[in-house]
Amino acid sequence: MTFEEKIVRRAALEVQDGFAVNLGIGLPTLVANYIPDGMFVMLQSENGLLGMGVFPVEAEVDADLINAGKQTVTAVPGASYFSSADSFAMIRGGHVDLTILGAMQVSQEGDLANWMIPGKMVKGMGGAMDLVAGAKRVIVAMQHTAKGAAKILRKCTLPLTGVHCVDMVITENAVFRIEKHTRQMFLCEIAEGLRVDDISAQTEAEFLAVPDLKTIEYR
Repeated sequence: MTFEEKIVRRAALEVQDGFAVNLGIGLPTLVANYIPDGMFVMLQSENGLLGMGVFPVEAEVDADLINAGKQTVTAVPGASYFSSADSFAMIRGGHVDLTILGAMQVSQEGDLANWMIPGKMVKGMGGAMDLVAGAKRVIVAMQHTAKGAAKILRKCTLPLTGVHCVDMVITENAVFRIEKHTRQMFLCEIAEGLRVDDISAQTEAEFLAVPDLKTIEYR
């Protein structure tokens, strides 16, 4: 199993029957492929689609049917299309149960940086700033490190998308829960074969390992 598959399979376990879910651009969009048949989940894309399906095979590709990341997608029976204004009203109105986003950095207090690196071109901001403020729960799904450097930090050094907004961080090596009221990060699950010391070596943030630390399972 690749590290990407580990991350999205674990993230898919957080999707519950009846949820309206927004999946961020990149790795999180693959979560759609691991939602079980028979589970009623409506995937929302902020460009105006509620009821997004799995990625299309070649024969199903419709160039006019895209997600917010301009990837071609499918739509499930009962899907609806609407304006971006309505889409953001849905997000800002608190009608999205869960958003799963990628990130460049996350802090131990739940701050998120995922939209720009100073000095590099920004082609267009997505809806992440609205999603972290409006969705009921925010999960970050990302690689644990980038080129060997920690991405889970004491303080983010990149411009923030949101402050104290992340509830959970899922990587190929670990799952962290962040308590918003105490701003404390807890290590709850760890990849098979790794120890807490291995996670500490890859993580700048300060965290506590829960007493009933579990091995990561996948959908």
